Amino acid sequence: MKAADLLVQCLEAEGVTHLFGVPGEENLDVMEALRESGIRFIATRHEQAAGFMAATWGRLTGEAGVCIATLGPGASNLVTAAAYATLGGMPMVALTGQKPIKSSKQAHFQIVDVVDMMQPLTKYSRQIVSGDTVPSRVREAFRLAQEERPGATHLELPEDIAREHSDVPLVRKSDTRRPIAEYKAIDAAVRAIHAARRPLVMVGAGANRKRSSKVLRALIDKSGIPFFTTQMGKGVVDDMHPLFVGNAALSDGDYVHRAIDAADLIINVGHDVIEKPPFFMKPNDQRQVIHINFSPAEVDPVYFPQIEVVGDVANAVWQIGEQIEPQPHWDFDFFMDVRQTLAEEVQAQSRDDRFPMAPHRVVGDVRRALPDAGVVALDNGLYKIWFARNYPARQPNTLLLDNALASMGAGLPSAMAAALIDRNRPVVAVTGDGGFMMCSQELETAVRLQLNLVVVLLRDDAYGMIRWKQQSMGFEDFGLQFGNPDFVKLAEAYGATGHRVGSAAEFLPTLEQAVGASGVHLIDTPVDYADNHWLLHQAIPERSAKLQRQGA
Repeated sequence: MKAADLLVQCLEAEGVTHLFGVPGEENLDVMEALRESGIRFIATRHEQAAGFMAATWGRLTGEAGVCIATLGPGASNLVTAAAYATLGGMPMVALTGQKPIKSSKQAHFQIVDVVDMMQPLTKYSRQIVSGDTVPSRVREAFRLAQEERPGATHLELPEDIAREHSDVPLVRKSDTRRPIAEYKAIDAAVRAIHAARRPLVMVGAGANRKRSSKVLRALIDKSGIPFFTTQMGKGVVDDMHPLFVGNAALSDGDYVHRAIDAADLIINVGHDVIEKPPFFMKPNDQRQVIHINFSPAEVDPVYFPQIEVVGDVANAVWQIGEQIEPQPHWDFDFFMDVRQTLAEEVQAQSRDDRFPMAPHRVVGDVRRALPDAGVVALDNGLYKIWFARNYPARQPNTLLLDNALASMGAGLPSAMAAALIDRNRPVVAVTGDGGFMMCSQELETAVRLQLNLVVVLLRDDAYGMIRWKQQSMGFEDFGLQFGNPDFVKLAEAYGATGHRVGSAAEFLPTLEQAVGASGVHLIDTPVDYADNHWLLHQAIPERSAKLQRQGA
Protein backbone atom coordinates (compact mmCIF):
# COMPACT_ATOMS: atom_id res chain seq x y z
CA MET A 1 0.00 0.00 0.00
CA LYS A 2 1.02 3.63 -0.29
CA ALA A 3 2.86 5.13 2.67
CA ALA A 4 -0.03 7.58 3.14
CA ASP A 5 -2.46 4.64 3.52
CA LEU A 6 -0.02 2.96 5.89
CA LEU A 7 0.20 6.16 7.95
CA VAL A 8 -3.57 6.32 8.35
CA GLN A 9 -3.71 2.63 9.30
CA CYS A 10 -1.09 3.37 11.97
CA LEU A 11 -3.24 6.21 13.29
CA GLU A 12 -6.23 3.89 13.49
CA ALA A 13 -4.13 1.32 15.36
CA GLU A 14 -3.25 4.06 17.88
CA GLY A 15 -6.97 4.60 18.51
CA VAL A 16 -7.27 7.92 16.65
CA THR A 17 -10.90 8.77 15.88
CA HIS A 18 -10.67 12.48 14.99
CA LEU A 19 -8.05 14.51 13.14
CA PHE A 20 -8.06 18.33 13.01
CA GLY A 21 -6.39 20.57 10.49
CA VAL A 22 -6.05 22.67 7.36
CA PRO A 23 -4.56 20.49 4.59
CA GLY A 24 -2.58 21.59 1.55
CA GLU A 25 -1.70 19.89 -1.70
CA GLU A 26 1.22 18.15 0.02
CA ASN A 27 -1.29 16.32 2.25
CA LEU A 28 -3.66 15.12 -0.48
CA ASP A 29 -2.54 11.48 -0.43
CA VAL A 30 -3.10 11.40 3.31
CA MET A 31 -6.49 13.09 2.85
CA GLU A 32 -7.53 10.42 0.35
CA ALA A 33 -6.48 7.73 2.82
CA LEU A 34 -8.48 9.47 5.55
CA ARG A 35 -11.55 9.58 3.28
CA GLU A 36 -11.59 5.80 3.16
CA SER A 37 -10.79 5.35 6.87
CA GLY A 38 -12.82 5.36 10.07
CA ILE A 39 -11.15 8.59 11.23
CA ARG A 40 -13.25 11.75 11.14
CA PHE A 41 -11.40 14.69 9.60
CA ILE A 42 -12.40 18.11 10.91
CA ALA A 43 -11.36 21.14 8.89
CA THR A 44 -10.70 24.16 11.07
CA ARG A 45 -10.36 27.74 9.86
CA HIS A 46 -6.78 28.13 11.12
CA GLU A 47 -4.02 25.63 11.84
CA GLN A 48 -3.46 27.03 15.33
CA ALA A 49 -7.05 26.18 16.28
CA ALA A 50 -6.53 22.63 14.98
CA GLY A 51 -3.50 22.32 17.23
CA PHE A 52 -5.33 23.71 20.26
CA MET A 53 -8.18 21.26 19.67
CA ALA A 54 -5.78 18.32 19.31
CA ALA A 55 -3.91 19.32 22.48
CA THR A 56 -7.14 19.62 24.48
CA TRP A 57 -8.31 16.28 23.10
CA GLY A 58 -5.11 14.79 24.55
CA ARG A 59 -5.54 16.64 27.83
CA LEU A 60 -9.06 15.31 28.37
CA THR A 61 -8.63 11.74 27.09
CA GLY A 62 -5.00 10.96 27.89
CA GLU A 63 -4.62 9.77 24.26
CA ALA A 64 -2.70 11.98 21.84
CA GLY A 65 -4.83 14.31 19.76
CA VAL A 66 -3.75 14.64 16.13
CA CYS A 67 -3.59 17.67 13.83
CA ILE A 68 -2.37 18.15 10.28
CA ALA A 69 -1.06 21.05 8.20
CA THR A 70 0.77 21.61 4.98
CA LEU A 71 4.37 22.78 4.60
CA GLY A 72 5.71 26.31 5.17
CA PRO A 73 3.06 28.71 6.50
CA GLY A 74 0.69 25.89 7.46
CA ALA A 75 3.37 24.19 9.53
CA SER A 76 4.57 27.44 11.09
CA ASN A 77 0.99 28.16 12.19
CA LEU A 78 1.19 25.01 14.33
CA VAL A 79 4.18 26.30 16.30
CA THR A 80 2.16 28.02 19.06
CA ALA A 81 -0.08 24.96 19.48
CA ALA A 82 2.97 22.70 19.74
CA ALA A 83 4.41 24.91 22.49
CA TYR A 84 0.97 24.99 24.16
CA ALA A 85 0.83 21.19 24.27
CA THR A 86 4.43 20.64 25.37
CA LEU A 87 4.49 23.24 28.12
CA GLY A 88 1.01 22.24 29.29
CA GLY A 89 1.75 18.51 29.40
CA MET A 90 -0.87 17.62 26.77
CA PRO A 91 -0.23 14.67 24.40
CA MET A 92 -0.46 15.76 20.76
CA VAL A 93 0.91 14.52 17.42
CA ALA A 94 1.35 17.09 14.65
CA LEU A 95 1.60 15.92 11.03
CA THR A 96 2.92 18.22 8.31
CA GLY A 97 3.47 17.83 4.57
CA GLN A 98 6.51 18.72 2.50
CA LYS A 99 7.56 19.02 -1.13
CA PRO A 100 9.16 15.93 -2.69
CA ILE A 101 12.62 15.35 -1.23
CA LYS A 102 14.03 13.08 -3.96
CA SER A 103 13.36 15.49 -6.81
CA SER A 104 11.61 18.86 -6.87
CA LYS A 105 10.83 21.33 -9.62
CA GLN A 106 9.85 24.23 -7.37
CA ALA A 107 13.23 25.11 -5.89
CA HIS A 108 12.73 26.51 -2.37
CA PHE A 109 9.19 27.85 -2.78
CA GLN A 110 7.48 27.71 0.66
CA ILE A 111 10.34 25.64 2.05
CA VAL A 112 11.39 26.13 5.66
CA ASP A 113 13.09 23.53 7.83
CA VAL A 114 9.98 22.45 9.72
CA VAL A 115 11.68 19.56 11.49
CA ASP A 116 14.31 21.85 13.02
CA MET A 117 11.70 24.52 13.69
CA MET A 118 9.65 22.04 15.74
CA GLN A 119 12.63 20.46 17.49
CA PRO A 120 12.85 22.79 20.52
CA LEU A 121 9.06 22.86 20.94
CA THR A 122 8.36 19.13 20.84
CA LYS A 123 9.57 15.89 22.40
CA TYR A 124 10.28 14.38 18.97
CA SER A 125 10.43 15.86 15.46
CA ARG A 126 11.35 13.73 12.44
CA GLN A 127 11.02 13.67 8.68
CA ILE A 128 9.82 10.34 7.27
CA VAL A 129 12.30 9.48 4.51
CA SER A 130 11.02 6.03 3.58
CA GLY A 131 7.60 4.42 3.47
CA ASP A 132 9.05 1.43 5.32
CA THR A 133 9.75 3.58 8.41
CA VAL A 134 6.18 4.88 8.75
CA PRO A 135 5.02 2.33 11.38
CA SER A 136 8.03 2.77 13.67
CA ARG A 137 8.00 6.57 13.37
CA VAL A 138 4.27 6.80 14.14
CA ARG A 139 4.54 4.42 17.12
CA GLU A 140 7.46 6.39 18.55
CA ALA A 141 5.67 9.70 18.05
CA PHE A 142 2.62 8.47 19.97
CA ARG A 143 4.67 6.73 22.66
CA LEU A 144 6.65 9.87 23.43
CA ALA A 145 3.64 12.18 23.20
CA GLN A 146 1.76 10.14 25.81
CA GLU A 147 4.69 9.17 28.03
CA GLU A 148 5.32 11.23 31.16
CA ARG A 149 5.84 14.09 30.86
CA PRO A 150 3.28 14.32 27.96
CA GLY A 151 3.66 16.84 25.17
CA ALA A 152 3.73 17.41 21.42
CA THR A 153 5.57 15.36 18.81
CA HIS A 154 5.89 16.04 15.08
CA LEU A 155 6.20 14.01 11.88
CA GLU A 156 6.83 15.43 8.40
CA LEU A 157 5.69 13.33 5.42
CA PRO A 158 6.97 14.57 2.04
CA GLU A 159 4.77 14.17 -1.03
CA ASP A 160 6.93 11.61 -2.81
CA ILE A 161 7.37 9.48 0.32
CA ALA A 162 3.58 9.53 0.85
CA ARG A 163 3.22 7.87 -2.59
CA GLU A 164 5.88 5.22 -2.04
CA HIS A 165 4.65 1.68 -1.62
CA SER A 166 5.48 -0.44 1.41
CA ASP A 167 4.45 -3.82 2.76
CA VAL A 168 5.95 -3.53 6.26
CA PRO A 169 3.61 -4.46 9.13
CA LEU A 170 2.33 -2.07 11.78
CA VAL A 171 4.19 -1.71 15.06
CA ARG A 172 1.80 -2.61 17.84
CA LYS A 173 1.57 -0.80 21.16
CA SER A 174 3.70 -2.23 23.94
CA ASP A 175 2.28 -3.05 27.35
CA THR A 176 4.10 -0.77 29.77
CA ARG A 177 3.82 0.17 33.41
CA ARG A 178 5.36 3.26 34.93
CA PRO A 179 8.03 2.64 37.59
CA ILE A 180 6.99 3.17 41.20
CA ALA A 181 8.79 5.04 43.96
CA GLU A 182 11.39 3.20 46.04
CA TYR A 183 10.19 2.22 49.54
CA LYS A 184 12.94 4.18 51.33
CA ALA A 185 11.69 7.38 49.69
CA ILE A 186 8.15 6.58 50.81
CA ASP A 187 9.35 5.92 54.37
CA ALA A 188 11.30 9.22 54.43
CA ALA A 189 8.21 11.13 53.27
CA VAL A 190 5.98 9.49 55.88
CA ARG A 191 8.46 10.21 58.70
CA ALA A 192 8.66 13.87 57.66
CA ILE A 193 4.85 14.19 57.51
CA HIS A 194 4.42 12.60 60.91
CA ALA A 195 7.08 14.87 62.44
CA ALA A 196 5.63 18.10 61.02
CA ARG A 197 3.30 20.33 63.02
CA ARG A 198 1.49 22.01 60.13
CA PRO A 199 1.75 19.83 57.01
CA LEU A 200 -0.12 21.01 53.91
CA VAL A 201 -0.82 19.11 50.66
CA MET A 202 -0.38 20.85 47.30
CA VAL A 203 -2.01 19.38 44.18
CA GLY A 204 -0.40 20.24 40.83
CA ALA A 205 -0.98 19.53 37.13
CA GLY A 206 0.78 16.16 37.20
CA ALA A 207 -1.84 14.82 39.61
CA ASN A 208 -4.54 15.95 37.16
CA ARG A 209 -3.11 14.17 34.14
CA LYS A 210 -3.06 10.63 35.45
CA ARG A 211 -6.30 10.58 37.36
CA SER A 212 -4.87 10.59 40.87
CA SER A 213 -8.11 11.98 42.24
CA LYS A 214 -9.29 8.88 44.12
CA VAL A 215 -6.06 8.16 46.01
CA LEU A 216 -5.50 11.84 46.85
CA ARG A 217 -9.00 12.13 48.24
CA ALA A 218 -8.39 8.99 50.30
CA LEU A 219 -5.10 10.38 51.67
CA ILE A 220 -6.69 13.70 52.62
CA ASP A 221 -9.75 12.07 54.19
CA LYS A 222 -7.69 9.59 56.21
CA SER A 223 -5.05 12.04 57.42
CA GLY A 224 -7.18 15.16 57.78
CA ILE A 225 -4.36 17.22 56.22
CA PRO A 226 -5.70 20.34 54.41
CA PHE A 227 -4.78 20.96 50.77
CA PHE A 228 -4.48 23.68 48.16
CA THR A 229 -4.02 23.51 44.40
CA THR A 230 -2.08 25.11 41.60
CA GLN A 231 -4.12 26.55 38.75
CA MET A 232 -3.78 23.39 36.64
CA GLY A 233 -4.40 21.14 39.64
CA LYS A 234 -7.90 22.46 40.25
CA GLY A 235 -10.62 19.84 40.59
CA VAL A 236 -8.38 16.82 41.21
CA VAL A 237 -9.96 16.83 44.65
CA ASP A 238 -13.30 18.64 44.93
CA ASP A 239 -12.77 22.35 45.68
CA MET A 240 -15.82 22.13 47.97
CA HIS A 241 -14.06 19.58 50.18
CA PRO A 242 -14.04 20.81 53.80
CA LEU A 243 -10.23 20.63 53.87
CA PHE A 244 -9.68 22.71 50.71
CA VAL A 245 -7.84 25.90 51.68
CA GLY A 246 -7.73 27.62 48.29
CA ASN A 247 -6.02 27.96 44.93
CA ALA A 248 -2.64 29.59 44.42
CA ALA A 249 -3.95 31.76 41.59
CA LEU A 250 -1.40 34.44 42.45
CA SER A 251 2.29 33.94 43.03
CA ASP A 252 2.18 35.59 46.44
CA GLY A 253 0.11 37.77 48.78
CA ASP A 254 -3.34 36.15 48.69
CA TYR A 255 -5.02 34.45 51.66
CA VAL A 256 -3.90 30.99 50.63
CA HIS A 257 -0.28 32.15 50.72
CA ARG A 258 -0.69 32.96 54.40
CA ALA A 259 -1.50 29.29 54.93
CA ILE A 260 1.47 28.27 52.77
CA ASP A 261 3.75 30.57 54.78
CA ALA A 262 2.48 29.07 58.03
CA ALA A 263 3.04 25.46 56.91
CA ASP A 264 6.23 23.76 58.07
CA LEU A 265 5.93 20.99 55.44
CA ILE A 266 4.40 21.05 51.95
CA ILE A 267 3.55 17.71 50.34
CA ASN A 268 3.93 18.74 46.72
CA VAL A 269 2.01 16.30 44.50
CA GLY A 270 2.58 16.58 40.76
CA HIS A 271 3.84 20.14 40.49
CA ASP A 272 5.86 21.19 37.46
CA VAL A 273 8.14 24.24 37.46
CA ILE A 274 6.80 25.14 34.00
CA GLU A 275 3.59 26.18 35.75
CA LYS A 276 3.70 29.61 37.38
CA PRO A 277 5.12 29.08 40.92
CA PRO A 278 2.40 28.53 43.54
CA PHE A 279 4.86 29.47 46.28
CA PHE A 280 8.47 30.55 46.63
CA MET A 281 11.13 28.69 48.58
CA LYS A 282 13.88 30.78 50.20
CA PRO A 283 17.45 29.74 51.07
CA ASN A 284 16.89 30.39 54.80
CA ASP A 285 13.41 28.83 54.79
CA GLN A 286 12.90 26.30 57.59
CA ARG A 287 9.89 24.82 55.81
CA GLN A 288 10.42 21.43 54.17
CA VAL A 289 9.02 20.38 50.78
CA ILE A 290 8.35 16.81 49.66
CA HIS A 291 8.44 16.49 45.86
CA ILE A 292 6.14 13.69 44.59
CA ASN A 293 6.29 13.37 40.83
CA PHE A 294 7.02 11.16 37.85
CA SER A 295 10.50 12.65 37.53
CA PRO A 296 13.05 14.28 39.85
CA ALA A 297 12.70 17.93 40.78
CA GLU A 298 14.05 20.54 38.41
CA VAL A 299 15.84 22.81 40.85
CA ASP A 300 15.71 26.56 40.37
CA PRO A 301 16.18 29.58 42.69
CA VAL A 302 12.68 29.24 44.18
CA TYR A 303 12.23 25.45 44.17
CA PHE A 304 14.71 23.02 45.77
CA PRO A 305 12.79 20.31 47.69
CA GLN A 306 14.50 18.45 50.52
CA ILE A 307 12.75 15.07 49.94
CA GLU A 308 11.95 13.55 46.54
CA VAL A 309 9.57 10.67 45.88
CA VAL A 310 10.03 9.80 42.21
CA GLY A 311 7.71 7.41 40.39
CA ASP A 312 4.08 6.98 39.44
CA VAL A 313 2.24 9.75 41.29
CA ALA A 314 -0.95 7.84 42.08
CA ASN A 315 1.00 4.86 43.40
CA ALA A 316 3.25 7.08 45.54
CA VAL A 317 0.26 8.84 47.06
CA TRP A 318 -1.38 5.46 47.71
CA GLN A 319 1.77 4.10 49.40
CA ILE A 320 2.04 7.17 51.62
CA GLY A 321 -1.66 6.98 52.40
CA GLU A 322 -1.33 3.37 53.51
CA GLN A 323 1.27 4.34 56.12
CA ILE A 324 0.06 7.77 57.21
CA GLU A 325 -1.70 8.17 60.55
CA PRO A 326 -3.15 11.38 62.04
CA GLN A 327 -0.82 12.83 64.66
CA PRO A 328 -1.98 14.44 67.93
CA HIS A 329 0.47 17.35 67.54
CA TRP A 330 -0.83 18.41 64.12
CA ASP A 331 -2.45 21.86 64.22
CA PHE A 332 -4.67 22.90 61.33
CA ASP A 333 -6.77 25.60 63.03
CA PHE A 334 -5.03 28.45 61.21
CA PHE A 335 -5.50 26.78 57.81
CA MET A 336 -9.22 26.48 58.53
CA ASP A 337 -9.36 30.16 59.52
CA VAL A 338 -7.80 31.05 56.18
CA ARG A 339 -10.27 28.80 54.36
CA GLN A 340 -13.24 30.40 56.10
CA THR A 341 -12.05 33.97 55.48
CA LEU A 342 -11.42 33.30 51.79
CA ALA A 343 -14.74 31.49 51.35
CA GLU A 344 -16.63 34.43 52.89
CA GLU A 345 -14.91 36.90 50.58
CA VAL A 346 -15.51 34.79 47.47
CA GLN A 347 -19.18 34.47 48.36
CA ALA A 348 -19.52 38.24 48.85
CA GLN A 349 -17.71 38.97 45.57
CA SER A 350 -19.98 36.62 43.63
CA ARG A 351 -22.98 38.90 44.37
CA ASP A 352 -21.42 42.16 43.13
CA ASP A 353 -24.16 43.82 41.03
CA ARG A 354 -22.23 46.60 39.29
CA PHE A 355 -22.36 46.97 35.51
CA PRO A 356 -20.28 46.58 33.41
CA MET A 357 -19.85 43.36 35.32
CA ALA A 358 -17.12 42.67 37.86
CA PRO A 359 -15.19 39.54 36.82
CA HIS A 360 -15.81 37.85 40.17
CA ARG A 361 -19.59 38.17 39.64
CA VAL A 362 -19.15 36.47 36.25
CA VAL A 363 -17.30 33.62 37.99
CA GLY A 364 -20.07 33.17 40.55
CA ASP A 365 -22.83 33.14 37.95
CA VAL A 366 -21.01 30.67 35.69
CA ARG A 367 -20.66 28.33 38.67
CA ARG A 368 -24.36 28.73 39.47
CA ALA A 369 -25.36 27.98 35.87
CA LEU A 370 -23.35 24.78 35.39
CA PRO A 371 -23.70 21.29 36.90
CA ASP A 372 -20.70 19.78 38.69
CA ALA A 373 -19.59 17.96 35.52
CA GLY A 374 -19.91 21.05 33.30
CA VAL A 375 -16.71 22.24 31.62
CA VAL A 376 -15.39 25.81 31.57
CA ALA A 377 -12.60 26.44 29.04
CA LEU A 378 -10.70 29.67 29.65
CA ASP A 379 -8.78 31.81 27.22
CA ASN A 380 -6.05 33.99 28.73
CA GLY A 381 -6.74 37.31 30.39
CA LEU A 382 -7.37 38.91 33.77
CA TYR A 383 -10.49 36.83 34.31
CA LYS A 384 -8.33 33.67 34.43
CA ILE A 385 -6.97 34.72 37.84
CA TRP A 386 -10.50 35.18 39.16
CA PHE A 387 -11.69 31.82 37.85
CA ALA A 388 -8.65 30.04 39.27
CA ARG A 389 -9.17 31.73 42.64
CA ASN A 390 -12.98 31.87 42.96
CA TYR A 391 -14.42 29.06 40.83
CA PRO A 392 -15.03 25.80 42.75
CA ALA A 393 -14.02 22.98 40.40
CA ARG A 394 -15.89 19.86 41.54
CA GLN A 395 -14.25 17.30 39.21
CA PRO A 396 -10.90 16.89 37.40
CA ASN A 397 -10.51 18.85 34.16
CA THR A 398 -13.76 20.76 34.52
CA LEU A 399 -11.90 24.09 34.58
CA LEU A 400 -9.58 24.10 31.58
CA LEU A 401 -6.98 26.81 31.91
CA ASP A 402 -3.44 27.13 30.67
CA ASN A 403 -0.89 28.22 33.26
CA ALA A 404 2.13 27.17 31.20
CA LEU A 405 2.31 28.85 27.77
CA ALA A 406 -0.81 30.95 28.57
CA SER A 407 -1.60 31.63 24.91
CA MET A 408 -4.44 33.89 23.87
CA GLY A 409 -6.80 32.39 21.32
CA ALA A 410 -6.92 28.90 22.86
CA GLY A 411 -10.17 29.18 24.83
CA LEU A 412 -12.74 28.67 22.07
CA PRO A 413 -10.90 25.76 20.33
CA SER A 414 -10.36 24.05 23.71
CA ALA A 415 -14.07 24.35 24.47
CA MET A 416 -14.89 22.95 21.04
CA ALA A 417 -12.75 19.88 21.68
CA ALA A 418 -14.45 19.34 25.05
CA ALA A 419 -17.90 19.67 23.45
CA LEU A 420 -16.93 17.22 20.71
CA ILE A 421 -15.64 14.58 23.16
CA ASP A 422 -18.89 14.56 25.15
CA ARG A 423 -21.89 16.14 23.46
CA ASN A 424 -24.06 15.68 26.55
CA ARG A 425 -21.79 17.69 28.83
CA PRO A 426 -22.45 21.44 29.12
CA VAL A 427 -19.41 23.42 27.93
CA VAL A 428 -18.79 27.14 28.35
CA ALA A 429 -15.85 29.02 26.80
CA VAL A 430 -14.86 32.19 28.66
CA THR A 431 -12.77 34.60 26.62
CA GLY A 432 -11.88 38.24 26.48
CA ASP A 433 -12.50 40.27 23.35
CA GLY A 434 -8.78 40.29 22.57
CA GLY A 435 -8.40 36.51 22.73
CA PHE A 436 -11.70 35.86 20.97
CA MET A 437 -10.75 37.94 17.94
CA MET A 438 -7.67 35.74 17.51
CA CYS A 439 -9.90 32.73 16.83
CA SER A 440 -13.41 34.10 16.13
CA GLN A 441 -13.50 32.37 12.74
CA GLU A 442 -13.77 29.03 14.58
CA LEU A 443 -17.38 29.88 15.42
CA GLU A 444 -18.12 28.64 11.91
CA THR A 445 -16.37 25.35 12.71
CA ALA A 446 -18.40 24.97 15.92
CA VAL A 447 -21.66 25.64 14.07
CA ARG A 448 -20.72 23.24 11.26
CA LEU A 449 -19.97 20.51 13.83
CA GLN A 450 -23.37 21.17 15.43
CA LEU A 451 -21.76 21.53 18.84
CA ASN A 452 -23.65 22.57 21.95
CA LEU A 453 -21.46 25.36 23.24
CA VAL A 454 -21.75 28.73 24.99
CA VAL A 455 -19.16 31.48 24.55
CA VAL A 456 -19.10 34.08 27.34
CA LEU A 457 -17.31 37.01 25.75
CA LEU A 458 -15.96 39.47 28.32
CA ARG A 459 -15.70 42.81 26.53
CA ASP A 460 -13.59 45.70 27.80
CA ASP A 461 -12.41 46.99 24.38
CA ALA A 462 -8.75 46.57 25.33
CA TYR A 463 -5.98 44.09 25.99
CA GLY A 464 -7.09 44.28 29.59
CA MET A 465 -4.42 42.32 31.45
CA ILE A 466 -1.50 44.17 29.86
CA ARG A 467 -3.31 47.49 30.26
CA TRP A 468 -3.84 46.71 33.97
CA LYS A 469 -0.17 45.84 34.42
CA GLN A 470 0.83 48.94 32.46
CA GLN A 471 -1.11 51.10 34.89
CA SER A 472 -0.13 49.19 38.05
CA MET A 473 3.55 49.58 37.13
CA GLY A 474 3.18 53.36 36.84
CA PHE A 475 3.17 53.70 33.04
CA GLU A 476 0.79 55.94 31.14
CA ASP A 477 -2.29 54.34 29.61
CA PHE A 478 -1.11 53.86 26.03
CA GLY A 479 -1.66 51.69 22.98
CA LEU A 480 -3.79 48.85 24.35
CA GLN A 481 -7.35 49.91 23.51
CA PHE A 482 -9.20 48.95 20.33
CA GLY A 483 -12.60 48.88 18.68
CA ASN A 484 -14.81 45.82 18.37
CA PRO A 485 -17.48 44.57 15.98
CA ASP A 486 -21.07 44.02 17.05
CA PHE A 487 -20.50 40.58 18.55
CA VAL A 488 -24.19 39.61 18.46
CA LYS A 489 -24.34 40.27 14.73
CA LEU A 490 -21.00 38.53 14.24
CA ALA A 491 -22.29 35.41 15.98
CA GLU A 492 -25.45 35.47 13.89
CA ALA A 493 -23.41 35.85 10.69
CA TYR A 494 -21.67 32.57 11.53
CA GLY A 495 -24.97 30.83 12.22
CA ALA A 496 -24.73 31.01 16.02
CA THR A 497 -27.14 32.72 18.41
CA GLY A 498 -26.04 36.04 19.86
CA HIS A 499 -27.11 37.50 23.22
CA ARG A 500 -26.35 40.87 24.79
CA VAL A 501 -26.71 41.60 28.51
CA GLY A 502 -27.51 45.09 29.80
CA SER A 503 -27.15 44.54 33.54
CA ALA A 504 -25.52 42.15 36.00
CA ALA A 505 -28.97 40.75 36.83
CA GLU A 506 -29.51 39.73 33.20
CA PHE A 507 -26.35 37.65 32.90
CA LEU A 508 -27.28 34.52 34.88
CA PRO A 509 -30.73 33.93 33.29
CA THR A 510 -29.22 34.55 29.84
CA LEU A 511 -26.42 32.07 30.56
CA GLU A 512 -28.84 29.48 31.96
CA GLN A 513 -31.02 29.82 28.88
CA ALA A 514 -28.01 29.37 26.56
CA VAL A 515 -26.63 26.40 28.52
CA GLY A 516 -30.03 24.70 28.39
CA ALA A 517 -30.46 25.22 24.64
CA SER A 518 -28.84 23.41 21.74
CA GLY A 519 -26.39 24.93 19.29
CA VAL A 520 -23.70 27.58 19.61
CA HIS A 521 -24.45 30.69 21.68
CA LEU A 522 -22.38 33.83 22.28
CA ILE A 523 -23.10 36.22 25.17
CA ASP A 524 -21.64 39.73 24.78
CA THR A 525 -20.81 40.68 28.38
CA PRO A 526 -19.33 44.11 29.19
CA VAL A 527 -16.81 43.74 32.02
CA ASP A 528 -15.06 46.22 34.33
CA TYR A 529 -11.58 45.44 35.66
CA ALA A 530 -11.32 48.72 37.60
CA ASP A 531 -11.16 47.02 41.01
CA ASN A 532 -8.36 44.61 40.16
CA HIS A 533 -5.61 46.76 41.64
CA TRP A 534 -7.48 47.29 44.90
CA LEU A 535 -8.63 43.68 45.21
CA LEU A 536 -5.34 42.00 44.31
CA HIS A 537 -2.75 44.43 45.65
CA GLN A 538 -4.25 46.25 48.61
CA ALA A 539 -7.27 44.57 50.19
CA ILE A 540 -5.94 41.02 50.03
CA PRO A 541 -2.50 41.66 51.54
CA GLU A 542 -3.98 43.92 54.23
CA ARG A 543 -6.58 41.42 55.41
CA SER A 544 -4.41 38.36 54.84
CA ALA A 545 -1.52 39.97 56.75
CA LYS A 546 -3.81 39.98 59.79
CA LEU A 547 -4.32 36.25 59.28
CA GLN A 548 -0.56 35.80 58.98
CA ARG A 549 -0.03 37.45 62.38
CA GLN A 550 -2.58 35.06 63.82
CA GLY A 551 -0.76 32.13 62.22
CA ALA A 552 2.58 33.18 63.61
